[in-house]
Amino acid sequence: MKSAAFSMERLKEAVRSLPDDALSTTRIAALANLDEHGFPTTRHEDWKYTDLGQAIDISNRWLASGAASASNESLNESIAVLTKSINANWLIISNGLVDATRFDEDTGIEVNRFSESMAPLIVDRPLANLNAALLQDGLRVQIHTATEKPLGLLVIDEAGDGASVSQVNVEIEVAPGCDVEVVEYHCSSGVGDHYSNSVVALNVGEAAIAHYARIQDRRIGHVQTGRVSIALGKDAKLKMASYDVGGGLIRNDIDVDLSESGANADFNGLYLAGDGQHIDNHTRVDHRAGPASSSQEYRGILSGRSRCVWNGKAIVHKGADGTDANQENHNLLLSENAEIDAKPELEIYADDVKCSHGTTVGQLDEAALFYLRARGLDMQQATEALTRAFAADLVSRTPVSATHDVISTLIESRLAELITDQMS
Repeated sequence: MKSAAFSMERLKEAVRSLPDDALSTTRIAALANLDEHGFPTTRHEDWKYTDLGQAIDISNRWLASGAASASNESLNESIAVLTKSINANWLIISNGLVDATRFDEDTGIEVNRFSESMAPLIVDRPLANLNAALLQDGLRVQIHTATEKPLGLLVIDEAGDGASVSQVNVEIEVAPGCDVEVVEYHCSSGVGDHYSNSVVALNVGEAAIAHYARIQDRRIGHVQTGRVSIALGKDAKLKMASYDVGGGLIRNDIDVDLSESGANADFNGLYLAGDGQHIDNHTRVDHRAGPASSSQEYRGILSGRSRCVWNGKAIVHKGADGTDANQENHNLLLSENAEIDAKPELEIYADDVKCSHGTTVGQLDEAALFYLRARGLDMQQATEALTRAFAADLVSRTPVSATHDVISTLIESRLAELITDQMS
């Protein structure tokens, strides 16, 4: 079915209604870019498996209703619960509105708002254009020293009776030599349709180390698109893991730029999808200088009529000799109706490199199931034990220790739901 066209005229009206502040010039430029290039469609190679029709439909209905921002007061109780579950220093964006009131400013971290800064946003992608055009405010975070607590970014939305849309934009800069932890947590609730579009940029200075955990636990049926752009300086290191358990249509783009020698990026992902869910992970690593290394491992557990996508690309540019790049993707299908589209890609334009990639798709091992059932477990218990083991390695490698218990609980709870639905 052909997707509906995005309502550009109503978008222009919505942009004109936003405050005249430091973001005004960026909004106008982003709107012009979006008007010229449009939304990505399934005709574009990077989007061939993911149709944004649902996001466009929600956006059109929201724009037609006046593009009003929802109040964030109703989220106070949920915010309090979530911020207590992980011991972090929290910045909060609720229903697209920035809330820094819970943030402890005496931590060696400097926070500024885009609406008060003359520095323009860099806009070069279609969904980043939409983000910048509708952005009410954003955050520029500079981490000058190592801190006792992780920096927490909570993105939380509540959908009312109608359609709603929110935009999130955050830049994080880690000073040279710092060893820091960052938590990015997305969640939502409410009976209405919701679309969240986020853009995060992480710049890690020379010899700095960033431990980064991303968690997505949106209400089933809600839509999220997110891009994380990461740049590593000389001898900088990234330890990152992403966990997707909720949402209806989810698209994650992670771009890592290694333009200095000695940089190392190690990032992983775990996605759990049930009936009707669509989770798409696209990763790209640009090796521009060597020696440098990157390693990524993504795992998926799919049940019901779900569909997931993993596209991992590593590009070794000319002159990046000494590159070491590795990609792995493993998937466990609990249902005959579940579908995974996996595509590892290597583009190599240098000679002295070490690169590898691989992907696997399979079902639960019948011999292992028989072994567990012969020792007293019923079919559901045996299935839970094997799927939990499949996910456990990535859960144990959570780069931010403060998130381990929350992630473990989310994964176990969602796995139990998927298996119960599958058995019923």
